[in-house]
Amino acid sequence: MFKVLKARWTQKHRTLSFPKGELVLPDRFRGRPVADAAKCPQGCEGCAEACPTEAIRRVDGGGIAVDLGKCLFCRDCQEACPNGALTYSPDYRLAVRSRKDLEPASGEALKLAEKLERNMRRIFGRSLKLRQVSAGGCNACEADTNVLNTVVFDLARFGIQFVASPRHADGLLVTGPVSENMARALQKTYEAVPAPKLVLAVGACAISGGPFAGHPEVRNGVDSILPVDLYVPGCPPHPVTILDGLLRLLGRLPA
Repeated sequence: MFKVLKARWTQKHRTLSFPKGELVLPDRFRGRPVADAAKCPQGCEGCAEACPTEAIRRVDGGGIAVDLGKCLFCRDCQEACPNGALTYSPDYRLAVRSRKDLEPASGEALKLAEKLERNMRRIFGRSLKLRQVSAGGCNACEADTNVLNTVVFDLARFGIQFVASPRHADGLLVTGPVSENMARALQKTYEAVPAPKLVLAVGACAISGGPFAGHPEVRNGVDSILPVDLYVPGCPPHPVTILDGLLRLLGRLPA
């Protein structure tokens, strides 16, 4: 017992102060990609050709647009760019409400997730129970979602918890590209959640199919079969990115 108490004293307070305190992420963290149109010459397609998911496209007037819903944050585009026009920022705020909001052109601000309507916030604002469904995921997004339950992030302090049954849930948090073998199971799980309910698509696979997009055995994301209320991009998204999206959805963070 003495050793346990000594270890706890040495560790001190382990829970992040987020969202109130300053958040410092590791230098190797890859946040929202940022494109400098001035460094992006016409005719150069290096970054687009290097992207394994075709997440990069040219836009009228110069510059590029990165589809965050397809982006794997792999840095292949950054390494292929001869002029350093594409870099990854430390900005972890990536969650949005609409799929189209994940495709801002270079220089455009990302429209972060807006809070739920007033009646929905009244229902879910202080207590939100989620059933997590891995619809063919590789376990990366699932792992970072599970981390939210640890003492470092302490998801329960916000009144958000994961539950074992969809009948006890207020919504679904879905990861994976929705494989054909999981499509019917996901649909039945959604039907088992009592209304009103929410659906969160977490990770590139759940948003667009990720590296598996276009394969005949996947549905290319959750919104192919279910209505989605929150999109959280990443491969996998950082736990803070997921938490930030959840709190914005519930109106617990400023717009």
